[in-house]
Amino acid sequence: MFDNLLYQSAAKLLEDDIRSNKLPGAVLFSGNDSCGKLTAALETARVLSCSENPRGKWSCSCPSCLKHKALVSPNVMLLGPRDCSLEIHAAAKAFVSSASMNDSHVKATRYLFLRSVRKLENRFHQALWQDSDKLSKIAAITSELDECMEELDIEHELPEIKEVEKSAQKIVELCEKLEGGFLYDSIPILQIRNLSAWAHIGAASGTKVIIIEKAERMLEGVRNALLKILEEPPANTMFILTTSRRNAVMPTILSRLRNYSFSTRTAEQEKEIIDRVFHDGAVASYSGGSLIQHYLEGFLPVRPEAIEKRAFDFFDQIFDGKIPDIADLIKNCGKFEPRVLFKLFLSSMEKRSRGLFARAADCQKAVAVSKAIGDCYFNVSTYNQGIQAALEDLLCALARERKR
Repeated sequence: MFDNLLYQSAAKLLEDDIRSNKLPGAVLFSGNDSCGKLTAALETARVLSCSENPRGKWSCSCPSCLKHKALVSPNVMLLGPRDCSLEIHAAAKAFVSSASMNDSHVKATRYLFLRSVRKLENRFHQALWQDSDKLSKIAAITSELDECMEELDIEHELPEIKEVEKSAQKIVELCEKLEGGFLYDSIPILQIRNLSAWAHIGAASGTKVIIIEKAERMLEGVRNALLKILEEPPANTMFILTTSRRNAVMPTILSRLRNYSFSTRTAEQEKEIIDRVFHDGAVASYSGGSLIQHYLEGFLPVRPEAIEKRAFDFFDQIFDGKIPDIADLIKNCGKFEPRVLFKLFLSSMEKRSRGLFARAADCQKAVAVSKAIGDCYFNVSTYNQGIQAALEDLLCALARERKR
């Protein structure tokens, strides 16, 4: 078990706890982004429902494991914010490239692509979005997405390469539409209530597993609703929460979770992972952070370096007393699609503000600027405010700080 979780000591701890039946009903996977937390969560769900004895072999072909590996198991509920589009782009490139050459990686990259899409699509489970006014629009996209994925399903023979390319491109476009238009950056309380109802319906077999990513981003009402479920958990149900900021998770929730820490991998280890997963051995070294994240950001329609420069210029113009052309900015930043571009833009503004307001005397101004930038992202990601309107509000807020 956990054969696909590389260079993480947490894998051995999880395996030992599962084999000795000491795994609790609620756990926290904590560690930096791109360290394998979701991979571990999905693998834990598979192992717990495996019907073979001994259970957990990656090569297991029991009906439950096959569904889990394809990410179509009815026993898993996945929710929480995630930038899925970059992984989908990278997986699509690996799959189409492998299919065009008909090399030995076709089956692996096919699985990779389909799984990357389902990591997004599973967040739009009908049970989660029940009573939402967006459900009908989401259902229309997911229905079309399922039709396209059916053509590439592992059970069917692959069509001609031109059809593969066409289907893959259509799937990527639908995923961008789904993520950009409907995926919240903070879990709505309605989803927690719907989740509770789903969890209390017994599974036909195996263990129900609820995976909640970015647990640190939950608002107070959502945290309290989740806490009530954790205090009286449904039978035969396991909760796996993930976070990159353990200290930001509500203490009363932390007290009900056993923590498994995921370490930061070395650049060489991440390079090997990229080669094994995406079959891209031409990845250059990178010393600015996670190599995996850097690799995925290479699939953005606008380079991160260009986004950073425009963010710096936007910030500097405001504090020089000028009014930036927001419409032109949005156009040159690819309309901030996918949404991760907007996150990178605001992170770069935060970086610029830290450089300008580094003195102790500037502390109050730095806090105010940071709050304004944070509010801008929150209004877009949580309240669905338009990006142009959000940037106009941010401009006004920063201009007021400049006057002070």
